[in-house]
Amino acid sequence: MSEELHITSLVVHAVTSSVAQVIEAIAALPDAQVHGVDAARGKLVVTLEAATSAAILDQIELIRQAPGVLTVAMVYQHTESLETLSTEINHVD
Repeated sequence: MSEELHITSLVVHAVTSSVAQVIEAIAALPDAQVHGVDAARGKLVVTLEAATSAAILDQIELIRQAPGVLTVAMVYQHTESLETLSTEINHVD
């Protein structure tokens, strides 16, 4: 079985007064990144990367449990083998 990379995007809805703390909690997770924030509405766009789907689910659960988080919705999930990601693609002009 080859090694994989799992990539997931989420929309996180937080209490508006807790957005900064939620961003800090997400930033503390390995390979988690906040890409967009609407602080007035408490909405964040987040991506997670991990070697397994179980690790992604663990990260999602940690975000759900963070103080100030109301909901976490998975928007996209993709899995790719590391071998495929390391393959060079020849471009034709």
